[in-house]
Amino acid sequence: MVPTLLFAKLDNIYIIMMLITTVWLGAIGFLDDYIKIFRKNKEGLAGRFKIIGQVGLAVIIGIIMYSNKNITIQQEVKLPVQYDAKINYRVKAGKPVLFQDVPSHKTTLPFYKDNEFDYGKVLKFIGPGYENYTLMVFMVFVIIIITAISNGANITDGIDGLATGTSAIIGITLAVLAYVSGNYIFSDYLNIMYIPNTGELVIFAGAFVGACVGFLWYNAYPAQVFMGDTGSLTIGGIIAVFAILIRKELMLPLLCGVFLVENVSVMMQVGWFKITKRKYGEGRRIFLMSPIHHHYQKKGFHEAKIVTRFWILGIMLAILTIVTLKLR
Repeated sequence: MVPTLLFAKLDNIYIIMMLITTVWLGAIGFLDDYIKIFRKNKEGLAGRFKIIGQVGLAVIIGIIMYSNKNITIQQEVKLPVQYDAKINYRVKAGKPVLFQDVPSHKTTLPFYKDNEFDYGKVLKFIGPGYENYTLMVFMVFVIIIITAISNGANITDGIDGLATGTSAIIGITLAVLAYVSGNYIFSDYLNIMYIPNTGELVIFAGAFVGACVGFLWYNAYPAQVFMGDTGSLTIGGIIAVFAILIRKELMLPLLCGVFLVENVSVMMQVGWFKITKRKYGEGRRIFLMSPIHHHYQKKGFHEAKIVTRFWILGIMLAILTIVTLKLR
C-alpha cells in the first residue's frame, strides 16, 4: 500500500478499489490470525464469516463497476451515436474512425475471436427485459471469482514459498495485461478492448509483486516468516479484483491454474470421503492428503522440489494466458 499511496493517482477509481480490497481482506485475515494466535483458538474465524466478508467485498466491487461513470471502455461508434458522451476521433489503418468512452458490461473471453463477452446477454433467452438483470448476473460472476481465488490462495499457502512465488508470477502477468489494456496502441494492435485509466494499475501491480518477492526472501524454504490468512486471503482477493477491473477475469482459471487445482483437490477429497462414508461406512481418499501439494509431500518429494515445479507450472500458465491475446 505504501508505494501505491506514494506513486499512484489516488483519484483513480481503479486504484481506490484496489486499496479497498487490500484493507478489507487484510482486516478479515488479520482477525482470523488474531483469534488463532492471541485467543489460542486453532479454528480461527468461522468459515461462514470469511465467506460473508468476501461476498461483501464482491458486492461493493460489483456495484461500483456497474454504476460508476468513470469506469468505461473505449469502443468504435458510428453516427448517430447511442451514448451521450464525448466523441473522439482517430485514424485507424489509414481510415478515420470515431470512438466513445462508454459504460459497458463486456469482458474479455480467451481463445475467442472478437473476444468480448457481454454479461448483459447471459439471460437473453428469457426474452424482452433481460437487460434489467445484468447487475444480478455480473454480481454472481464477481462473487464466485473473488471467493474462489481468495480461498484458492489461502489453501495454496501450505508449504514454504508456494503461494508467495505463484502470486508474484500472477502479479507480473496482471501488470502486463493492465498495461496493454490501458494503452491504446497496444490494445489496438492486439485487438482487445481499450480501458481508459487502467494503466495506473501497473503501479499497484508492481507494488504487489515487490511485496511478494520481498516476503519470499524470508518465506523461502526453510521459512522464517509465514503470511497467515492476513496475507493469503488478501493476495487472492487482490488478484481476483485486479482481473475484474481490467476485464480479464475469465482468464483467471488459466492464469490461476495452480490455485484452481489446489481448490479442486480439496473438493474432490472431501466429496469422495463423504460419499464413500455413506456407501461403505468408512471414508476413503483420492489423495494421500489434500490440498494436492501435501499429497506429493507424503509421496516423498522434498518441499523445495514441489514448490519449484509448481512455480514452473505457474510460469507456463502465465505465458499461455498472455498468448491467448493473439491465439484465438
